[in-house]
Amino acid sequence: MITDPLKKLYRTHTGCDAKAITELPSSGSNRRYFRLTGAGSLIGVYGTSAEENRAFMYMAKHFREKALPVPSVYASTNDHLFYLQEDLGDTLLFHAIEKGRQSCVFDETERRLLHKTIALLPELQCKGAQGMDFSRCYPQPEFNRRSVLWDLNYFKYCFLKATGMDFQEDRLEDDFRQMSDTLLEDSSDTFLYRDFQSRNVMIRHGNPWFIDFQGGRRGPVYYDVASFLWQAKANFTDDLRNELLTEYIRALAAFRPVNEEHFFRQLRHFVLFRTLQVLGTYGFRGYFEKKPHFIQSVPFAMENLRKLLRETYAEYPYLCSVLRELTRLKQFSDDIRRRILEVRIVSFAYKKGIPNDPAGNGGGFVFDCRAVNNPGKYERYNHFTGLDEPVVRFLEEEGEIEAFLQHVYGMVEASVKRYMERGFTSLMVCFGCTGGQHRSVYSAQQLAERLHRQFGVRIHLTHREQNIEQIFEAAMP
Repeated sequence: MITDPLKKLYRTHTGCDAKAITELPSSGSNRRYFRLTGAGSLIGVYGTSAEENRAFMYMAKHFREKALPVPSVYASTNDHLFYLQEDLGDTLLFHAIEKGRQSCVFDETERRLLHKTIALLPELQCKGAQGMDFSRCYPQPEFNRRSVLWDLNYFKYCFLKATGMDFQEDRLEDDFRQMSDTLLEDSSDTFLYRDFQSRNVMIRHGNPWFIDFQGGRRGPVYYDVASFLWQAKANFTDDLRNELLTEYIRALAAFRPVNEEHFFRQLRHFVLFRTLQVLGTYGFRGYFEKKPHFIQSVPFAMENLRKLLRETYAEYPYLCSVLRELTRLKQFSDDIRRRILEVRIVSFAYKKGIPNDPAGNGGGFVFDCRAVNNPGKYERYNHFTGLDEPVVRFLEEEGEIEAFLQHVYGMVEASVKRYMERGFTSLMVCFGCTGGQHRSVYSAQQLAERLHRQFGVRIHLTHREQNIEQIFEAAMP
């Protein structure tokens, strides 16, 4: 049996036979993990690559000597295919922040764990690199041109080509080489974890411990920051991500000077690179190895890519055009359209009743415009609506409507932002006035145009009493 060598190691190390051995779930790697219990609980590992296992065992020993929070390795077989390590429990950071990941609202406990984790990263990167023999890393001793191009071609062959999309390979390779030059601008003697994400952090007694760093090597610090903060399923809000970036830079400054402008300029390239590398992994593990966890993660990574492409990466013009076309492929765009927010905005007359929410959610906002000076009391405006220039000029010159709408914008825009972050698909906003003709029509029209301009969400605008409907389609990258 595959567990026999682990049982022998356990007996040799503890002096007792293991009373039970239970296989633990694994995700992306080819290693298998087992919990052995009896005279204490240990984790037994079977890995098919002796070189990779030796790299992990060397790094674990080195990091423990630096008092870094990683599991101790106690024993291994002569062929290095099996080894025993410290049992850190069952709580992954990924699961400890699950409520926040699902809702985009991270409570104080979750935020504290994230802060602790990102603050510890520079210790591993800088302190952990001191005295490390990088020649013992596997499969590469450092982050170099070969490893960059390998990851970019991994994306090309395992994901991009798997979609069936046409592209000019020579032009793509030109941009790959340019990206390699950009990523390698900074030489560094720091440790690059390479797969630093919440599935590779254990929580033990409320503190983070690092696991699965066997692919580490010498390399720039930006890669791990991008891996952690832009992890496909992390669902960090921009505010939380910026908060954690501030925490990281503060911790990093204890080890080395930080030029923040240069840091952020370089980081954005690593975020794009890491996103492509992740898509390559998802393509291979999901499409070729048929592992459902990776297939399910593809839409999240594609959404990350869409957001990144809102910025201009002038250094890689052809690559970005290919990536934008990729995000528009039906198999990916259909998914995002199912999850895109639609804001229904309605103007109405109170005497005819408040509109029902056809989505069935029963939420949203109803704003009463009747406190605003009413042009309808003047006969010359009776044949106009809030869309017509005379009424628009009256409302704007009176000034009351602007002050009213500033309050509306603040509340509604905050909700739209949070709805988008949480993946909600429907929000309703209604404006009522006496006749549903002037003030409510103007207000609804102004809000619709503003939200579409600022957020690119789909707007379904209805001026109910005027029998006017207008659709603002969602802006796709």
